[in-house]
Amino acid sequence: MCSSLWGLHHGFNPVLSRLCVFQGFKLLGILDVQRTPCARDAILHGAGGSVAAGMLYFLATSRVRRSFDVGLAGFILTTLGSWFYCRINNAKLRVQQRVIQEGIRNKVIYEGTVLDPSNKPKADARSGSS
Repeated sequence: MCSSLWGLHHGFNPVLSRLCVFQGFKLLGILDVQRTPCARDAILHGAGGSVAAGMLYFLATSRVRRSFDVGLAGFILTTLGSWFYCRINNAKLRVQQRVIQEGIRNKVIYEGTVLDPSNKPKADARSGSS
């Protein structure tokens, strides 16, 4: 909705900008799906898992109420599984980014000094001249 409203005017509108900044979808009033990492994907995967589990159970047994229960369990399990998988992968990425940033920072700090590991004299050059 914000993108269509932004296209209607040519200047800055403070009221419209406040509407678009605070616009979001909160699940059960506590989880802001738009701003929480992995939340949207986890909810979508959970919905798909719930439909698949409920339909498969219904096709196998023709029990409606139990199929609903299986679908709800499928939603919960798929959502939690997708959420934790995504969060763990994001944590691994953050650790890798921190290691790379520290390495780049050390390279910038030590470049051209005696402590620079890429400027170490080679052992072959010393032994060959003797």
